[in-house]
Amino acid sequence: MTANIHINPPVRGPDQRRGMQPMRRISLAAGILYVLTFVSIPTLALYKAVKDDAGAFVLGAGSTTGVQWGALSEVIVGLAGIGTAVVLYPVAKRVSQTAALGFVAARLVETCLTFVSVVSLLTILTLRNDVAGTAGTDSASLVTMSHGLIATYNWTFLLSQSLMPVACDLLLGYVLYRSALVPRILPIIAFIGAPLLLASDVAIYFGAYGAVSPIAVFAALPVAVFELSLGIYLITKGFKPTPLTAGHTWTGNDYPETRASAQP
Repeated sequence: MTANIHINPPVRGPDQRRGMQPMRRISLAAGILYVLTFVSIPTLALYKAVKDDAGAFVLGAGSTTGVQWGALSEVIVGLAGIGTAVVLYPVAKRVSQTAALGFVAARLVETCLTFVSVVSLLTILTLRNDVAGTAGTDSASLVTMSHGLIATYNWTFLLSQSLMPVACDLLLGYVLYRSALVPRILPIIAFIGAPLLLASDVAIYFGAYGAVSPIAVFAALPVAVFELSLGIYLITKGFKPTPLTAGHTWTGNDYPETRASAQP
């Protein structure tokens, strides 16, 4: 007697039918967002007119177009920065809930301070367009206010786009190193670059050198290399094969931290 054996075809989930696995979508989105965080690089040139002589700028010298585009690019960077933390959170929390939450919190602080710096420059534009040149306006006061707003921008930039990446990269580097989702060299670069950038920020804070000096640029380079390389890697390669990327069911026994948090 021959038995009739019926083999049911594998059931494909909605993600498989769409042709892209959830982890690949996460890595691709995170990679694109990381690359977007570099769109503000031209701001050094775009802000030149207002930062070189804020007093003359607020009274009408130079074009406002560069400042407007620079401010817009920094808003994009802030939103993209939050996006990197939110998109990676479902993956990062499986490795360390503390690091994942810390990464999101650090990105939020970074973006909030970035927006404060942007507002300070946009306020100078408002003073220039709506106040300067009107009857009874005290030009000397406008010049003083504009210099104060530039100082606000410089200090918030130091705290936001220079200091906060130290925390962001240490937390994310920790997650990536433990999970082996990317080549180990990438988080190692973060572990080297973050303390170097922190030391430079402290030196800038105490006036040892300027924020755009060659030493400051050199100190920020490893962090920039880490974030750009991570973005490109996630776009082109995605996450490396690990239990996280193979549909593994997490039970709390995979990492000591999650096991400890699962205990009553």
